[in-house]
Amino acid sequence: MEEMEEELKCPVCGSFYREPIILPCSHNLCQACARNILVQTPESESPQSRRASGSGVSDYDYLDLDKMSLYSEADSGYGSYGGFASAPTTPCQKSPNGVRVFPPAMPPPPTHLSPALAPVPRNSCITCPQCHRSLILDDRGLRGFPKNRVLEGVIDRYQQSKAAALKCQLCEKAPKEATVMCEQCDVFYCDPCRLRCHPPRGPLAKHRLVPPAQGRVSRRLSPRKVSTCTDHELENHSMYCVQCKMPVCYQCLEEGKHSSHEVKALGAMWKLHKSQLSQALNGLSDRAKEAKEFLVQLRTMVQQIQENSVEFEACLVAQCDALIDALNRRKAQLLARVNKEHEHKLKVVRDQISHCTVKLRQTTGLMEYCLEVIKENDPSGFLQISDALIRRVHLTEDQWGKGTLTPRMTTDFDLSLDNSPLLQSIHQLDFVQVKASSPVPATPILQLEECCTHNNSATLSWKQPPLSTVAAEGYILELDDGSGGQFREVYVGKETMCTVDGLHFNSTYNARVKAFNKTGVSPYSKTLVLQTSEVAWFAFDPGSAHSDIILSNDNLTVTCSSYDDRVVLGKTGFSKGVHYWELTVDRYDNHPDPAFGVARIDVMKDVMLGKDDKAWAMYVDNNRSWFMHNNSHTNRTEGGITKGATIGVLLDLNRKTLTFFVNNEQQGPIAFENVEGLFFPAVSLNRNVQVTLHTGLPVPDFYSSRASIA
Repeated sequence: MEEMEEELKCPVCGSFYREPIILPCSHNLCQACARNILVQTPESESPQSRRASGSGVSDYDYLDLDKMSLYSEADSGYGSYGGFASAPTTPCQKSPNGVRVFPPAMPPPPTHLSPALAPVPRNSCITCPQCHRSLILDDRGLRGFPKNRVLEGVIDRYQQSKAAALKCQLCEKAPKEATVMCEQCDVFYCDPCRLRCHPPRGPLAKHRLVPPAQGRVSRRLSPRKVSTCTDHELENHSMYCVQCKMPVCYQCLEEGKHSSHEVKALGAMWKLHKSQLSQALNGLSDRAKEAKEFLVQLRTMVQQIQENSVEFEACLVAQCDALIDALNRRKAQLLARVNKEHEHKLKVVRDQISHCTVKLRQTTGLMEYCLEVIKENDPSGFLQISDALIRRVHLTEDQWGKGTLTPRMTTDFDLSLDNSPLLQSIHQLDFVQVKASSPVPATPILQLEECCTHNNSATLSWKQPPLSTVAAEGYILELDDGSGGQFREVYVGKETMCTVDGLHFNSTYNARVKAFNKTGVSPYSKTLVLQTSEVAWFAFDPGSAHSDIILSNDNLTVTCSSYDDRVVLGKTGFSKGVHYWELTVDRYDNHPDPAFGVARIDVMKDVMLGKDDKAWAMYVDNNRSWFMHNNSHTNRTEGGITKGATIGVLLDLNRKTLTFFVNNEQQGPIAFENVEGLFFPAVSLNRNVQVTLHTGLPVPDFYSSRASIA
């Protein structure tokens, strides 16, 4: 029950409540403390003046909060009421509970009455120290606030529970510990005093003696003084006003302001509110239980943090010691190499010293011998050996001149230790923030039932494994080039479905997907093989057509509203493979010359097809045809079209050629060669012509056989 103690203390004095009263904001104050924090307000703010002006709606009027500075926002410890000329600035104080309270503007007049009965200054207001709501008192003063009898009872029981062990109440000197309590006498006895003062005979034999603890409980359960009405002090509360949410007496119902309000029996509402409070406490109890479990978890975490810290420090020391050991071993190896180089240099220099010493001794001996020979005076004898001596001297001199007097070894060591990378690595040695306990996402699963191809487009769908617990931040979809080449990224994002357009017709693509998050990238999914359509199914594209173009029949039939030629493109572009489509002439009036062929996406739409360098076309009238590109007319060919004629267009991007047919016969030679890139089927016509597009057609047999022979 120690946790409850703060609930039982006054926010002003910091002690247990004494004669607590209930403010309209539901907070409590001691009567004496409430009187101490009263502040006098101007006459214009009094309840009487408000009622006279028609603005008063209740017995207690809350002051406008924008007219009152309740406490300093800078937390300086001072606050003042603003907006009243009659209210001087007064410093605020802090209660033992840390709540700011305001002293009265003037000391209360001396009185011998109790705080509840003593008069209060006229037009006084009180500010709740907890919620800071201010209200003006009516003529009743503090007597207008109900007394909190329940809080008094709780405080009494709490103080009794905190008292020392129950003592005998009849011991004259040092009281002994009580052993029983008489419920009728309401007295605690020790054994000697019970035998002496409460013998079990006569009328006392019928008294009920209980253990002290049970007696304490019975005392707590003894009936307390019934609270009385604040308006009619001699009347007890008998009913409950539902509208005002307060107990009332029968006079309030007959004469007072509650006469027209809905009321209910006090006992029934008591039981109902007890039930509601119990239900609310059940939820709060669950939260308290969770909080206790959470505190246990936090305390366990403290222990785990301490243990993990010791373990981590030991691991860090071990890793650093391992680095030091490795560095010492490498140091020994490098020192061994230095010693080996040292020994090698000394050996070479010492060998050269020995060799030079022998050679110098031989040279010196030869020189001394020659000098002695020169001293001889026998010409014939000298000449007999002079040639040989001259040759020996020159030979010896030549031997000294062939690098013999150059050191074979330098004194410097050619070894140079580069420790800068290691020092940089040591300076960069740090803890990895992302631990291995934060794994990469699981491998995505391609949903085969939702993956499909249409013409030269492919739609792929994937998902995370059902039991995956690691979230993916995004996905990377990869496709190869349709010829078994390298994979390339075609999509990076959070979606789990993607449509890839612009693929080659009659091609086989391999697709795979992987997931990623901050930690890294998952393995690839299984590879899915996709086959694009062998032939193209498409219609005219109304979005890119000239505004005079008129489309019908699901965008397969086209005509024009203008006498000038206008261009319309097909929806599908081609960059690889062999493609064939036909157009039938539905209407042909006044011998116009429509054009058929292929074009880039940015071809001019308001001139005949082939007038610019973005189109390759054949235009034809009722007698002959021409090929045209970049306004250049070539290969005039006899034979024209009429209503019902069929024009075929064959685009062979493997051989980079464009060929035209009229009524299943090739019209002239190959129209264009070396065509490569992305091409869209195209037609230009005016209002005198209407044609219908036919797609999904195989390549003519005669052309296939000719291509295989070639």
